[in-house]
Amino acid sequence: MSLNQRQQPLPTVAKHGLLMSSRASFSAAQPQGIVSSFLLSRSGLLSVLVLLLFLVVFVPLPGRRPMFALFSSSGDYGPVSRWKDYTLARAAASAARNGTLIVSAVSEPFLPLLNNWLISVARQKRQDQVLIFAEDYATLYEINRRWPRHAVLVQPAPDSQTAHNFGSQGFFNITSRRPRHLLDILELGYSVMYNDVDMVWVADPFRYLEGNHDVYFADDEVAVKPSSPIPYEQVKPLNHSHDLPRPGTNGKTYVCSCMIFLRPTRGAKKALSSWIEEIQNQPWSENTHTNDQPAFNSALNKTAGEVDLYLLPQATFPPGGLYFRNGDWVERTRGLHAIVHNNYIVGLQNKIQRFKDYGLWLADNHTDESPLGRI
Repeated sequence: MSLNQRQQPLPTVAKHGLLMSSRASFSAAQPQGIVSSFLLSRSGLLSVLVLLLFLVVFVPLPGRRPMFALFSSSGDYGPVSRWKDYTLARAAASAARNGTLIVSAVSEPFLPLLNNWLISVARQKRQDQVLIFAEDYATLYEINRRWPRHAVLVQPAPDSQTAHNFGSQGFFNITSRRPRHLLDILELGYSVMYNDVDMVWVADPFRYLEGNHDVYFADDEVAVKPSSPIPYEQVKPLNHSHDLPRPGTNGKTYVCSCMIFLRPTRGAKKALSSWIEEIQNQPWSENTHTNDQPAFNSALNKTAGEVDLYLLPQATFPPGGLYFRNGDWVERTRGLHAIVHNNYIVGLQNKIQRFKDYGLWLADNHTDESPLGRI
């Protein structure tokens, strides 16, 4: 008998009188056995692996992008793949206004501080000329997804998973890249203002950049121990000199490398080249938990005779060791402040809390003013 002539099995009567095929009745009778056999087969295991791979690649975890977004060239996540090859020259040309850039550098754990700083910059209508040096790919993609063309990554990219504290080797590894970033911008012909992200603008700082000097910088010196109250008499006078400060009793100056403005002049480039050299001569070690700031001070002192330097007024660019610990001074200088620096305190959460305590944390209630939105 041929295959086509075989007698077909009679349909089975179901419990409620409905007709069922023999295949259906067999499936209903032994579903678990079939599923178990399928899963244990080679094709079943392959199917499970394919399903798991699909979930990992295409289904995002809460707060994370799916993996395909890292390789996608289009879609809701933007043209992600192009940001990996987004050059500093293209990024600078896109963001610069009147030949000037405002830049900062940030890794992923510090994105909330970046957003807080950026809101304060936006309040002064300067956000369009901001360019962020992303210190990892996650930051590069996230910023450009939310705000295209405003982040660039310069290789090599340090580790991004840890919120590196002041004095740590990770902190040194990131901050030691700063003078190279700035020199690259000057070589492209732009003026540049650098800010750390633990700063807040309360006024437009550009109006305090008097004259036409090579390098402008802030004064980080506080005359007493960080744990002591600061009498008003020990603060620099409001009309202090704009020359490079004289070294203290230990032979060092305390210029801050966290707020700098540079013009694309030979003098500014010389200062940055000297800074890079000093960082190489003063590396981080277990015995010397250094950062880029001592090297910056050394570079300024060594090049002072060849570079036109300008010390910004401390009342306008106060360090955290002064602003957050001397209420009397703050009141006396109210209306003069431009950028408040939240230093003289260690730890990301400690910085955020202090901003909140002093009414300078904008990233919770004013995210509508940020180009990045809520982070």
